[in-house]
Amino acid sequence: MGMGLYHASAAARSVFDAADAVLGFPLTKIIFDGPTEELRQTVNAQPAIYCVSIACLRAMEEQLGDAMPTPAFVAGHSLGEHTALAAAGALTFADGLRLVRRRGELMQAAIDRVPSGMAAMLGAALETVQDVCAATGAQVANLNSPGQYVIAGPLAVLDEAVALAQERGVRRVVRLEVSGAFHTEMMRPAQDELDVALRDVELHHAAVPIVANTIARPVTTPEEVRQELAQQLCGCVLWQASVEYMVAQGVTRFVEVGPGNVLTGLARRIAPEVEAVAVEGLDAMAGLTIN
Repeated sequence: MGMGLYHASAAARSVFDAADAVLGFPLTKIIFDGPTEELRQTVNAQPAIYCVSIACLRAMEEQLGDAMPTPAFVAGHSLGEHTALAAAGALTFADGLRLVRRRGELMQAAIDRVPSGMAAMLGAALETVQDVCAATGAQVANLNSPGQYVIAGPLAVLDEAVALAQERGVRRVVRLEVSGAFHTEMMRPAQDELDVALRDVELHHAAVPIVANTIARPVTTPEEVRQELAQQLCGCVLWQASVEYMVAQGVTRFVEVGPGNVLTGLARRIAPEVEAVAVEGLDAMAGLTIN
């Protein structure tokens, strides 16, 4: 992951090198060489994804030069919100990296405390998903797109919720390959500790409005950003509403920067009339023109 960027872009390489210096250990070795099991651990996966995403953004800026536009909004799903904050200048790359590393450590500790998980409800009505959660004690964690909702909770609770959803006719239920019940009260111990870490993070006024996960509305001031980060770990990710807000403000094109293209697919499902492009590496950038 990210090795092509490292070798082909000086701007990306500087991000990777800075990451190793900031954290005091070779994160890039884990990113490039694994092993996969180590990379997938939340404590490593979060700074790794953040680092590769910012490296991709800097490589894009380097390649496009003066053609690189200022977006109307930035947004990121869950961990990606920290990338969006760094892209908007609300926090520095280094502070963001230290924060997501700490976030990963705290989330891992919460996961180790009580085994938990997440499941996607595909083709389901939101009312059905909410009823299932009310009946079992699970929580709605992500409202991703029409008919794609994610619930989460302790494993026993999640098992009950999955069974009940299937009984109530949910077309497809997929257990997600994640290590815990993110964006639920299961993460409250992590959120409380993260709030302490946030006190030492200097936040800045965002150069570009950030559409926040928990409210699906833009935030720009340090106070607004701090409030969002104080709610995000336990709050539901309102991704569908976030995209719909941006479309309502006149956005017609979304560019997903970083590893993966999940958000590009979600944008197309939420608003089929918009253009959505995923930029994961230099090949994608080569064919990208932005007006």
